Amino acid sequence: MNKNNLLSQLTIATSSAESIIQPDWGAKNGITLAVKRDDLLHPIISGNKWRKLKHALMPAIAAKTKHIISFGGGFSNHVHALGYCCQQLNIQFTAIIRGDYSHNPSPMLQDLICWKTNIQYVDRQTYQQRTNVTYLQTMQRQYPNALIIPEGGSQLPALKGVAEIIDELQNSYDYVLAPVASGGTLAGLITGLIQHGKLTECKILGIGVLKGEGYLEQLVTDLLEKDTPSKSWHINHDYHFGGYAKSNHELRQFCQDFYQQTKIEIEPVYSGKLFFALRELIAKGYFPQKSRILALHTGGLQGAR
Repeated sequence: MNKNNLLSQLTIATSSAESIIQPDWGAKNGITLAVKRDDLLHPIISGNKWRKLKHALMPAIAAKTKHIISFGGGFSNHVHALGYCCQQLNIQFTAIIRGDYSHNPSPMLQDLICWKTNIQYVDRQTYQQRTNVTYLQTMQRQYPNALIIPEGGSQLPALKGVAEIIDELQNSYDYVLAPVASGGTLAGLITGLIQHGKLTECKILGIGVLKGEGYLEQLVTDLLEKDTPSKSWHINHDYHFGGYAKSNHELRQFCQDFYQQTKIEIEPVYSGKLFFALRELIAKGYFPQKSRILALHTGGLQGAR
């Protein structure tokens, strides 16, 4: 893919299908289950990473930005997607990576190395400063012409891209579910429903994929308009399986069984926890009878490598 092709893909709205699924655990109380297949948006920049990056990258391309900096772990879908975009656009990319993988780079980091990314491994204490104003100002002085994109791509331009999901929906739903890690996807979905005047008739349920009760809610709140009704969305923290990228045999087996029943690939970091939670909540009677539920598949299958 050359620069012009990538620019056209970033500019043209790309929608993904809504697919009805019927796993053996879903047929209860007349509930309808659908999946928004954002994992099919692009073979590399898949899912919410594509949506969160495109409205940040388009102005960067117009401004002829030469350098982009961002943050993530050793398996970050965000860093992987951004690294690919920068390689295609001939923009220097600096990735600030939590932890030292220099002697054993993950498959994601191996891709970044092939894409000529400037990888900087930092310890956890340094990484925790990624949102600190003084730290970011120091980095901006060090790289005066660089564009700094926050961890996960979660910033105001990201909300515009994620909100387009609501524009694309062919059907109406009572609940929309999505995994939550940096808050941008959930905030974008809420924003999209507000724009369509549907926030009162459709509830947003986030599934936390890391330990962060209170912290995740604050991330979402910080991205939303101050008068956004807080009762219209909720984050469930019961299915993080011990933390970010943590899993067990039950979750991994569930991912395999889900694929056997639906032919939809999921992984144990994001989408696996989302659909596992959905199964458990249906079994517990969380959703009223005849609820119409949409689960957002946010892609990121490369992270399972």
